[in-house]
Amino acid sequence: MPARFALVLLLAIAAGSATGCRTKPENKLDRIADPQVLYNRARKSLDNQDYDAAIRVYEALTARFPFAAASRQARLDLIYAYYKARESESAIDAADQFIRENPTHPRIDYAWYVKGLVDFARTPNSLERLFNVDLSERPPTSARKSFAAFRTVVEQFPKSEYAHDARRRMVYLRNRLASYELSVARYYMKRQAYIAAAQRAKQTIEQYDGAPAVREALEIMIVAYDKLGLGELAQQARTVYQDNYSAAPGSGAAGADEGPRRKRWWKPWS
Repeated sequence: MPARFALVLLLAIAAGSATGCRTKPENKLDRIADPQVLYNRARKSLDNQDYDAAIRVYEALTARFPFAAASRQARLDLIYAYYKARESESAIDAADQFIRENPTHPRIDYAWYVKGLVDFARTPNSLERLFNVDLSERPPTSARKSFAAFRTVVEQFPKSEYAHDARRRMVYLRNRLASYELSVARYYMKRQAYIAAAQRAKQTIEQYDGAPAVREALEIMIVAYDKLGLGELAQQARTVYQDNYSAAPGSGAAGADEGPRRKRWWKPWS
């Protein structure tokens, strides 16, 4: 009886082992011993826009051959592959890791640039514009991160091939951020919180000089200072306004009644 039980047990274990082998197919990538061959395969998938396949091979390459020369380039390519596959968090993590581990790498500007692209892609999309979503009232957390990454490219790597595009995207993001700050200042004006409104408008002007929102921010400052009885500050704001704009400051846009709705910077057709 014990011998028969032992035989049955052994057969059961053998069957289980065989079943386990069948359910875990061999990874063909494990057969490739040359990191450059792995890299070439991943790059081919990336060029063919098969981002999922590229990610699998790049991850296998960097895991198996972490110190190979091909792995360093693979880590850069992997940032872009994650970005194109819309794996935003993985792309940010990969970029941060590359920047942290390779502070003097000649292509670190690329890591910063793609990091900016990831958060830039999170900014409001065309559908939101189509359905008349008020973008100025949405906290632009991703826009701030994107702006900071692009600013790093522009300021620290001014000769980078990505600097020109980064600067163009910064202009868009600057206008987006300024518009949000202006919407907050308008809210404070409606609540008759004139100190907070003046401070927010001043912050908009100082941080986002050149943005379309600056003109209305100056108008808010003038009205808010007048309401607070701060005539000297109001006159200073009027002087700045008159030096930069030909028309006299309007009181309607900054007061409780906003008057005619201004053309939004993201809707040039309106």
